Amino acid sequence: MSSMERRVVVTGMGAVTDLGVGAAALWDGLRQGRSGIGRITAFEQDDQWTTTIAGEASDFDPSTFMSTPEARKADRACQMGLAAAAEAVEDCGIDFTQGDPYRRGVAIGSGIGGILTIETHYERLLEKGPKRLSPFVVPKLMVNAAAGQVSIRFNLRGCNTAVATACATGGHALADAYMMIQRGMSDVMLAGGVEAAVSRLCIAAFSAMKALSTSNENPQAASRPFDRDRDGFVLAEGAAVVVLEELEHAKARGAEIYAELVGFGITGDAHHIAAPDPEGTGAGKAMEFAMATAGLNPDQIGYINAHGTSTPLGDAAEVAAVKRVFGDHAKTLAMSSTKSMTGHALGAAGGIESVACVMALHHGVLPPTINLDNPDEGMDLDFVANEAADRQVDAAINNTFGFGGHNVSLIFKRFEA
Repeated sequence: MSSMERRVVVTGMGAVTDLGVGAAALWDGLRQGRSGIGRITAFEQDDQWTTTIAGEASDFDPSTFMSTPEARKADRACQMGLAAAAEAVEDCGIDFTQGDPYRRGVAIGSGIGGILTIETHYERLLEKGPKRLSPFVVPKLMVNAAAGQVSIRFNLRGCNTAVATACATGGHALADAYMMIQRGMSDVMLAGGVEAAVSRLCIAAFSAMKALSTSNENPQAASRPFDRDRDGFVLAEGAAVVVLEELEHAKARGAEIYAELVGFGITGDAHHIAAPDPEGTGAGKAMEFAMATAGLNPDQIGYINAHGTSTPLGDAAEVAAVKRVFGDHAKTLAMSSTKSMTGHALGAAGGIESVACVMALHHGVLPPTINLDNPDEGMDLDFVANEAADRQVDAAINNTFGFGGHNVSLIFKRFEA
């Protein structure tokens, strides 16, 4: 079998989000149209703070997944990544103590890395001096910490990589993992993203950019992609890991197959370090390239999980790109933003939303865009407004775009043997 004939399927999923712990909790929340956004509890705020809401994974307890000494040696982002990976491994049913560990790998990234570790230990440095720092600070703050820890936990000795492309990180990680399998270098890859950036520095910094919603009075209605009253994104934390596996490898062990990853497109805007190209040119090309690698025509795409962060510029650019790429079919396909419910988990978003796409294909249900009460001018597509739709589609695109002009589009298909 040539490398280009190697098909890549999803055989396991795990997640930790503000909708609960586990991929099933995430999916139940999305299907119900439930918001996970609330008041920030991670730190105290006074009247200087313009944003006091976020999507916190408040149900997550690291002691459920690791010992207390292990948890102390890992940043919260890494803890959630290990939990998501453990669920995905259990879900896929592979015994990682058996077989060739060099045919198995990991691609798990983060947009910011261990920012909570950085904040905590910088304060300790200032207050108590350099000799009071933990020797685990560097291993905790590294962007690649989750990838490394997951590799160690499950004896994954093949590809071990961590991409950091802001909000496109999770998408890039899955694309990298897909290529490793398709090219014959791996049979199994754990792929996804982690982020735990509900911190004083991140909330303050994104607020300084005027990027965050200030709709503090009603947290669950604050994230409202495509709505004319949207005023910025809601920062969230979380992690999601999927098990990607070569098809024949999965079939040989009788694995349950959720969906197939059939292609991807990657582009750069080359426009601005933080603002999207207003025409969505790079985003559109990413979708076009994804369809080309998947061998699909625009009219074969039934659903798009939009990047849809609830920012005026970003939403408008993505809709413009979809209209240009899909033409008349743009009015026929469905496109929703699950960030309306989860908020924006930055580097973890691509992993979380890949789980959403796979679940949508597997269950024949399209998750909604909640809080879409008054669509903005030009926002006239089928955004699956406010309620999930029972609809079986054959192919779905997951868009993830990030600061720096990073664009990734992944295409998942309903699995057919």
